[in-house]
Amino acid sequence: MYAYIKGILQEISPGKIIIENNGIGYNVLVPANVISSLPPVGGQLKIYTFLHVKEDTFALFGFLSKDDLDIFALLLSVNGVGPKGALAVLSVMTTSELRFAILAGDAKAIAKAPGIGVKMAQRMILELKDKLNLSGAFENGGDAVAPQPLAGGQDARDEAVQALTALGYSSSEAFAAVSKVEITPDTDVEAILKAALKQMAFL
Repeated sequence: MYAYIKGILQEISPGKIIIENNGIGYNVLVPANVISSLPPVGGQLKIYTFLHVKEDTFALFGFLSKDDLDIFALLLSVNGVGPKGALAVLSVMTTSELRFAILAGDAKAIAKAPGIGVKMAQRMILELKDKLNLSGAFENGGDAVAPQPLAGGQDARDEAVQALTALGYSSSEAFAAVSKVEITPDTDVEAILKAALKQMAFL
C-alpha cells in the first residue's frame, strides 16, 4: 500500500518513530539499529515501509533502504516468522550480515536475535538459502567495495572462505571479510586470504 513515506521526523522512541507527511503522523516500527542512523527530530526523512495487516490490527514497519525492506519481506516468507521476529533479526544484524549467515549456515549468529531460537534460525537458513546467491551477497556486502570479476571465477573467493573457516573463523565472519576485499582480475586466492585476514581486525 505504501512504498515509502517522506516527511518530517517528529518523534523517536525505542523501536518506533513518528514521521509527519501532509499533516498526518505515521507511527512506524523500526529495527533498533535504525535509531542511531536517523536525523535529528525535525529533520527530513525518507523511510521505506511495509504494512502488516492481521485481523483488526494494522502495523507499519519502516527501513532506511529498499534492500532492508526486501530482506524483511523475505524473512516473513519463512514459516513461523512474524513481523516481530523479522524485526528482531534486523535489529541485531545488518542485511549483509544476515545474508552471509544464511549462506554460511550459521544458525548461532541468527539465533542471537531476541525470540529467535536455533531451530527457527535453522528453518530460516533452510527456506532462504536457495533464494539468495553467493555473488549477490558479495555485491551487497555492506560498505565493501563491489568486487570485480576474478580470472579464476567464484572458486577463488570460495577457497578463501574455506581457508578462513579452517583457521577457526565462523563461516559468516569469513564471508564478511572476503566481501570487503577489493579484487582485480589478477587477484589470486592467497592475495584474497591475506587481505581478508587484515579485515578480520575490523569485523
